[in-house]
Amino acid sequence: MILDEKPYSFDRVVRMALSAGLVWGLVAALGYLSDVLVPFAVALLLAYVMNPMVLRVQGLVKSRSAAIGLTLLLFVLVVVGIFLIVVPLMGREMAHMGRLISDLVSNSTLAEAAAKRLPPDVWQALRDYFNMPEVQNFFRTDSFISMAQTVLRRLLPGIMGLISGTYSVIMALVVPGVVFMYLIFLLLDFQKVRVVWKELIPAPYRSGVVSFVQEFDLAMSRYFRGQILISGALCIVFATGFFLIGLPLGILLGIMLGVVSMVPYLQVLGAIPAVMVAAIHALETGQSFWWVLGLTGVVFVAAQVVQDVILVPRIMGKAMGLSPAVMLLSLSIWGKLLGMLGLLIALPMTCLVLAYYRRFVLAQEEASLLPDGEGGA
Repeated sequence: MILDEKPYSFDRVVRMALSAGLVWGLVAALGYLSDVLVPFAVALLLAYVMNPMVLRVQGLVKSRSAAIGLTLLLFVLVVVGIFLIVVPLMGREMAHMGRLISDLVSNSTLAEAAAKRLPPDVWQALRDYFNMPEVQNFFRTDSFISMAQTVLRRLLPGIMGLISGTYSVIMALVVPGVVFMYLIFLLLDFQKVRVVWKELIPAPYRSGVVSFVQEFDLAMSRYFRGQILISGALCIVFATGFFLIGLPLGILLGIMLGVVSMVPYLQVLGAIPAVMVAAIHALETGQSFWWVLGLTGVVFVAAQVVQDVILVPRIMGKAMGLSPAVMLLSLSIWGKLLGMLGLLIALPMTCLVLAYYRRFVLAQEEASLLPDGEGGA
């Protein structure tokens, strides 16, 4: 620890400076390599989440390779099924929203209704916003595919830049292919690495390091995997609820709210765009704004009840979770340092830091408070 009673000798100051330099160099190296490390990080997280399922299947088929093949086949079928069902619906939602925005900024019946039902200042602000070229272009019919390509180029410029823009089909397949290859290799070696890595630790440090890693893995398995399952379930709840009440962009908004729920209660921020699309839906259908807003609130309440009453007790149990404030701060810091790579590793690294703090810092404090002769018990 820094704040202890040990004297700050020259050797100790040098070691602290070298440690700080090592940490800075590691962060700088990760930032420099983040473009090529993102696919590996995605595959590693997927492997960590999918390994328990592989172990269950392996208990039935007795072969690790066959279990991985069956698990990946099921995973691919689910992803393809979601893609075939959800993506066309989202494309229609984008086109529908584009038509509504065009009507709102023109002298249409919808614009006249908005001018009558909304306060003049609010209506003018909305009209100016929807009339921006960026907003208009975003909701073009083909913008969903182009938006996905733009996101891939921004997140993975190191890989996407290797391929000419002429081969757009290949561009759409390269990144998932690289992630899939990483995923197969990681799953094949997952159990072997979990056993062999202990032998690489020098014997004097092996016991402490192994117990620390086991504590970190326990925190990750209880919290990180559980939070991913809860987030996926909330994506379905929000998207289905918004789709049933007919909100524009309901599926896209629901998926976004489910994803941000990785940080507990952060989905509350989705109330702002939800109110906006509820108002547009009320103008389009002629319904009462308060009725549509009430239905939207029911979806939020239902999702919160499902999360707090059903999902969290069953999936998370009594696991010690991270504070929402700590999670949001972690995402902000790591995202700022390493971009997309930082967002992917933010929660695991936070769990790692907290496990280290509990294992070493607090343990040393407790040991120092014990009377002489009791610390080694």
